[in-house]
Amino acid sequence: MDKRISRVTLRVRGYHLDGYGHVNNARYLEFLEEGRWGYFDDRPELARHFASGNPALVAVNLNINYRQAAVAGDDLEVLTRVAELGSRSARMYQEIRRIGDGQQITDADLTFVLLDVRAKQSMAIEGEIRQALEPLVLPKES
Repeated sequence: MDKRISRVTLRVRGYHLDGYGHVNNARYLEFLEEGRWGYFDDRPELARHFASGNPALVAVNLNINYRQAAVAGDDLEVLTRVAELGSRSARMYQEIRRIGDGQQITDADLTFVLLDVRAKQSMAIEGEIRQALEPLVLPKES
């Protein structure tokens, strides 16, 4: 697997399910967030830029496509990568796949900005942070 992609695995538990016996749509948000945390865990040289809390990475848009249902006992992998880097925002692409058969369960695009917490405004993605992000960009396949 390309080293620009992070992989986090998890097992679907009973408390993830809705009344229909499949993963509740809101739980996928948590699975995707787990994938993003894993992405930065795998890249301490990038994460150090945000360790102080300023600047902060802030999600400003999230689009999720629900492709198939996951059920209790499914082992899933969350694949995360930076797909696009702009001057003021960037986009992460994430997929959730069932490990057993490789089927795509969900995919999502998350747009984030850098926030100057003290000034309470977004800031340009430049300098050391940009230099750390640029080699990680792997565009989403069409």
